[in-house]
Amino acid sequence: MIALVIRRLLQSLAVMLVVSLLAFVMFRYAGDPVNQMVGAETTSAERQAVRESLGLDQPTLVQFARYVGRVVTLDFGVSYQFRQPVTKLLAERLSATLELSFVAALISLFAGIVLGVYSALNPRGRISSLLQSVSLVGVSLPTFLIGILLIYIFSVSLGWLPAFGRNGLIPVTENWSTGLLTIEGWKSLLLPAITLGLFQMTLIMRLVRSEMLEVLRTDFIKFGVARGLPRARLYFRHALKNTLVPVITVVGLQIGSIIAFSIITETVFQWPGMGLLFLQAVQNVDIPIISTYLLLIALLFVTVNLIVDLIYNLIDPRLKDAAS
Repeated sequence: MIALVIRRLLQSLAVMLVVSLLAFVMFRYAGDPVNQMVGAETTSAERQAVRESLGLDQPTLVQFARYVGRVVTLDFGVSYQFRQPVTKLLAERLSATLELSFVAALISLFAGIVLGVYSALNPRGRISSLLQSVSLVGVSLPTFLIGILLIYIFSVSLGWLPAFGRNGLIPVTENWSTGLLTIEGWKSLLLPAITLGLFQMTLIMRLVRSEMLEVLRTDFIKFGVARGLPRARLYFRHALKNTLVPVITVVGLQIGSIIAFSIITETVFQWPGMGLLFLQAVQNVDIPIISTYLLLIALLFVTVNLIVDLIYNLIDPRLKDAAS
């Protein structure tokens, strides 16, 4: 296990170096940052002074080394648009994105596994047929359309939930606030969380159903039924455990995708998270925010992949022998 962790950490380090290079290239060649930071009336001498202060007059390799050094110390530069450190801007919006992603992941994971197991154990039932039809709709419809439909039904027509914004916040620290402790916070969170997690939920449900149907056809399950073992023990201790082995990879990557691709949901509901900040940065060519968001998402997926590999080895002992 230790050898596996060391090997995966080295691979993750190599991936992050490549992503850092891509972010640096974007930072260096996607536009002149000096033009974004000064006005049209700035003289050439003033432009050169700004360029020297940013270290843009240094050779490319020196700039890349300095960029990696700043990233390691969590110094991601200053936003062109907001004139504030990127770290501060992301820290202010991190709680909103994590809160939304956490609730969406719980909804998709819990509902997807439960509905998938139910439809696998009752493959010819009417409810299972209805779930399959709903899953096709959830996979096919784009996220922004689902969000608009939910807003129309629950906000405009019924008036039960707010259509946008993040309400009912309680400060926890200077840059961290949460709405999970208030009714208003849950009301404003429910629609965007369902919108963000619906695609993942339907995908997990269909995957769990197909994998569990395959496991239920295996000989060891049939042998257990023939021996008279309790069906609940066979289904939920043996069949479900074997079903989750291939599902873990998809679930792990989907949890990472929830955070990475929350941009559309945050835009539809005007949720003040990192995704909305990233979209504003793209519209204003704010390279420091764009490159930092790229690094954070890469780090997220690298971490998720590492955790998935470790869970693999805990669930399926055969992988321990293969890794060794």
